[in-house]
Amino acid sequence: MGKVVKVERVGQVVTIQLNRPESLNAINLQLSEELGAAIAAAGRDPEVRAVIITGVGRAFCAGGDVKYFAAWEGPKPELFGALIPKLNRLIMDLRQIPKPVIAAINGVTSGAGLSLAMACDLRIASEGAKFKQAYTSIGLTPDGGWTLTVPRQIGMAKAAELLLLDPVLTAGEALSHGLINQVAPPEELMKRASQLAETVASRPAFAFAQSKRLLNKALGFGLAEQLEAERESIMAASDTSDFEDRLSAFLGNKNS
Repeated sequence: MGKVVKVERVGQVVTIQLNRPESLNAINLQLSEELGAAIAAAGRDPEVRAVIITGVGRAFCAGGDVKYFAAWEGPKPELFGALIPKLNRLIMDLRQIPKPVIAAINGVTSGAGLSLAMACDLRIASEGAKFKQAYTSIGLTPDGGWTLTVPRQIGMAKAAELLLLDPVLTAGEALSHGLINQVAPPEELMKRASQLAETVASRPAFAFAQSKRLLNKALGFGLAEQLEAERESIMAASDTSDFEDRLSAFLGNKNS
């Protein structure tokens, strides 16, 4: 099986690409492990001063791999009980790496993909990117720190709107809501992300590391505790008929 995460370093900037374009870069066990390893390596390397995360193809990350969910033959809570800790570790690693992390959002971003983007420090999106909460539409509850990072970023009212109505947001709407920092033409996305990364890489590393630690502290109720609460909730939701029915309907629509 080929690698599903590609890593390239140019100067002080490491670019990590999610490389499952045929699945819209959906997260599976292999991607979780390779992405975690890439983040850890960037964190350990004293020559790396900034990290960019992006996707190959037409998606940044479409969330969890729903085809993998459907193919699971055992109880669904066991599946999510095994998967969610790996996602949670990724989110914690992104928040705790003492270097700025930039999400270069090149396309579809939904479910755990949105959680992944929100765990980054800065987010720049292509004009064609689309954003969707996605969890509740298939009978699940959010994970990856969504219920902490998104309300803190855009406010409770907008977060509730995303959870209850699950709209598809354009890049412009995501910018106006405060989900992202910048929007770029598709052909300029990676150039703009690289310029942003080079800018932060040139700034005082210790001050940035400590400032990021303080921002994490300012989240108040700890991220680790919220991630555990989300894990328990999504396991319970995965054991409902609503999830099974909506998962089947979703896959049926995708295959029609």
